[in-house]
Amino acid sequence: MQTTGARARNWAGNITFGAARLHRPTSLDELRRVVAGAERAHVLGSGHSFNRVADTTGDLLRVDGLPRRVEIDAERRQVTLSGGLRYAELAAELHAAGFALANLASLPHISVAGSVATGTHGSGNAQRSLAAAVTALEFVGGDGESFTLSRAADPERFPGAVVHLGALGVVTALTLELEPAFEVAQWVYPGVPLATVAARHPEISAGAYSVSVFTDWHSDTATVWLKRRLDREPAEHPGERWLGGALAAGPWHPIPGMPATFCTEQGGVPGPWHERLPHFRPEFTPSRGEELQSELFLPRAAAGEAVTLLRAMAAEFAGVLQVAEIRTVAADDLWLSPAAGRDSVALHFTWVKDLARVLPVLGAVEDRLLPLGARPHWGKVTAAAPATVAGCYPRLAEFRRLAESLDPAGRFRNAFVDDLFAALP
Repeated sequence: MQTTGARARNWAGNITFGAARLHRPTSLDELRRVVAGAERAHVLGSGHSFNRVADTTGDLLRVDGLPRRVEIDAERRQVTLSGGLRYAELAAELHAAGFALANLASLPHISVAGSVATGTHGSGNAQRSLAAAVTALEFVGGDGESFTLSRAADPERFPGAVVHLGALGVVTALTLELEPAFEVAQWVYPGVPLATVAARHPEISAGAYSVSVFTDWHSDTATVWLKRRLDREPAEHPGERWLGGALAAGPWHPIPGMPATFCTEQGGVPGPWHERLPHFRPEFTPSRGEELQSELFLPRAAAGEAVTLLRAMAAEFAGVLQVAEIRTVAADDLWLSPAAGRDSVALHFTWVKDLARVLPVLGAVEDRLLPLGARPHWGKVTAAAPATVAGCYPRLAEFRRLAESLDPAGRFRNAFVDDLFAALP
């Protein structure tokens, strides 16, 4: 086992974690000993969070050193994988065996367990969050012992345990739903007016299996990225011009000035699901971490109103925002999922790495969107107070009771979770 006293930092470098020790166990026995001897413990995944959701004043753990598992059950269409695996590693192995996940996030570099714990998602009107594919979770609890929760055996508790913010234990393995492998082709349409996005968002989001709309909010136009699933949709684009935009003549990166070689292949070239659903190729780092990120999930019916409100803020975004993205996520039943109980539109903001400049603009965004029912993403920057965030998640009190039952000593809670729980009645 590797143990270091050096302070760990997140991917963006805006967070230095408070843990005195960072452990990377290489066996379950080593992991159990660390957990049982810790006053407080928390897991750090790939570090692609922008707040202190993964922080702790106790012992920080990485599980990517544990024995690797990828166990495919072809008959049940499920895969059980080790908690430290990243989507890029898993996807390539699944595809080689003839299977796929229904959806992927824009970055394949992120860990599966960390993405699930914070409610991360891809895009598509009919596609649920990545966490909704989970059918079972294997934990090491506060006493150092292992336990499993599954949708089949624990139907009442399981929906509360999937998006868990690291507060229930150390996830050592997950089981995910699979489907047969499929191909995707993608096309890019720059120049779509934001007025059209506001007025015709349902049509735009229904334009492909996975749809992303990129804008900087102050140019008053957007670029729409269509990803069509070729076993279900036409293997062709909707026309040289579409909704006021023109088909891109060459490869395109969402952030101006960044090399398009970082992005997955466009131009309608068919390719495996895992090489098209993400925006970025796993062999490249899409940026140097010089950014902060925020995201708000609203009821999908509020998309047009939200776009109109953000267009009115155009001047405030200049010089602070690198790019914004609009995606859709289907409803799920997971208590702390940002898409729990409602089909959602997710408004994502990639900011410059300057929190002092970002927070006033983000606060103004949230002032406009929270009244529409927005829920902040668990792993990203928000200007909202913990009490405000807690009020966005109606089943948070039930989650607190679940956490207290599974971890009565509060070993896996941290200041981030403590503040949320303290805000509850």
